[in-house]
Amino acid sequence: MTQRAEAPVTVIGLGPMGRALAGAFVEAGHPTTVWNRTAARADDLVARGAVRAATAAAAVAASPLVVACLLDDDAVQAVLGPADLRGRTLVNLTSSAPGQARRRAEWAREQGAGYLDGAILTPTPTIGRSSALVLYSGPEDLYRAHRPILDGLGGTATYLGEDPGRAAAFDVTLLDVFWTSVSGLVHGLALARAEGISGDVIAPYAALVFALLPEMATRFARRLDDGDHPGERSTVASAAAGLEHVVATARAHGMDTGVLEASHAVVRRAVDAGHGADGLSRLAAVLAP
Repeated sequence: MTQRAEAPVTVIGLGPMGRALAGAFVEAGHPTTVWNRTAARADDLVARGAVRAATAAAAVAASPLVVACLLDDDAVQAVLGPADLRGRTLVNLTSSAPGQARRRAEWAREQGAGYLDGAILTPTPTIGRSSALVLYSGPEDLYRAHRPILDGLGGTATYLGEDPGRAAAFDVTLLDVFWTSVSGLVHGLALARAEGISGDVIAPYAALVFALLPEMATRFARRLDDGDHPGERSTVASAAAGLEHVVATARAHGMDTGVLEASHAVVRRAVDAGHGADGLSRLAAVLAP
């Protein structure tokens, strides 16, 4: 049987991730208050022992620790702006930009509240399990004080430092990697289909391409930090030539080539700047000199 704990927590926002967060706190034994604009989303949590608040303000008043997981920063303002946050700590697990996180931290300070920003890097089913990964940034004393409750989310919690925008900076960086990779995958599958190649035939080969990325991530990051971009494996010039073939083929099929053309433009910029013989890690330096 789950042991009840003397550490109440409130969860604001019960989308799929918010429900997972609240469920993990309940299972960890923390008295949990929940609120969502659509009240029925709390039904299952209430059946498991959570308390449903009638309003967001009442939910905030119920606990010294308030965890928000909403659609975006505008939603955080709309929901929590009217609430009295004095004396509370707000842990904002809403995905946002680094600048938004820093401004939200200042806003919380003006409200008399402590503030931690966070980024959840693993999907909903991992929450409360050993595979969960959550990043936090903000005042270290607040993180240490509330870690016994936050550990109820399971897995690995990593504290990144005092800058409240640090967790969001990690989040947007990794989302950049994810979504540009997904864009490449779906575009490649569409191009294969246009060439009469079925998905089940091309998928194993696509998987081999993605298997190259972990080693490349480590190598490229090191070379960017060192400022050294040797072209002993492949060069920017060869990438430019290869991309030209891909773009031409996609155009011939009437496909949208916007993402490919953007990639090709970056490669051409590097070539025009005299970096054609450099390795592909040079492209990161071209994007962020």
